[in-house]
Amino acid sequence: MKTKNLIVLLFAMTMGTSCWAQNECKQTENKVIETIMQRRSIRKYKDMPVEKEKLQLIADCGIAAPNAMNRQAWAVRIVDSKDFINGSTEAMKKVNPNITGNDKNMYRNAPAIICVAVPSGDFSYIDAGLMGENMMLAAQSLGLGTCCLGGVAMQLNTRPELKDYLLRLKLPNDYKIAYVLAVGYPDEQPQAKQRDKSKIMFVE
Repeated sequence: MKTKNLIVLLFAMTMGTSCWAQNECKQTENKVIETIMQRRSIRKYKDMPVEKEKLQLIADCGIAAPNAMNRQAWAVRIVDSKDFINGSTEAMKKVNPNITGNDKNMYRNAPAIICVAVPSGDFSYIDAGLMGENMMLAAQSLGLGTCCLGGVAMQLNTRPELKDYLLRLKLPNDYKIAYVLAVGYPDEQPQAKQRDKSKIMFVE
C-alpha cells in the first residue's frame, strides 16, 4: 500500500469513522479490501439482464465459502426467468398490493435472484451467511449490485400463493430458504452508512 493511502486510512480509523462512508478514499493496492469497503446494498437496478456466466461465477464463489465439516449443506438456486420473477410478484400482489412499492417486482426490481436454502441445524445458517458474503463481494467485483432479502425468503417459504414457485426451485426435503439475493446492474450509488467502531475492542 502506498504511504499516502495508508496515512489516509489510518487517520480515518483514529477519528472513529471511515472515509469509505463518504466515498473519499483513494484506491489501495489491496483489491479485496477495496471490494469489501465499496460494497453497498443496492435497491435500484437497471433494466438489463445479468450474464449467466457472471451468475454462475457468483454462485461458484458462494460454494467456495468455509462450512462446518465441509458438509456443504446448502442448496443454491439461480433464477433469471422473468416468468418466475414477475409471476411470483403478481401472486404476492394479490395478498399485498403494495408489496412492490415503486418497484416492478418484489425483488427490488432486480433482473435476477439467487436463493440460498439450508436444512435446520446448528451450523447451517452460519454456513449460509458465509456463502452470502462471498457472493455479494464476488458480484461487487464484477460490477454488479446485490441486496440480501430476508422478508422475501420468508414469503416464499410460507405463503400458499407462492407454493408453486417454491416447488419450482426443487429444494431438497426439509430445506428452507435462508435468504434471497437480488442481483443486477446498479442504478444508484448509495453512500455507506456509518459503522460504530467502538464495537471493536482489543482484549489484553
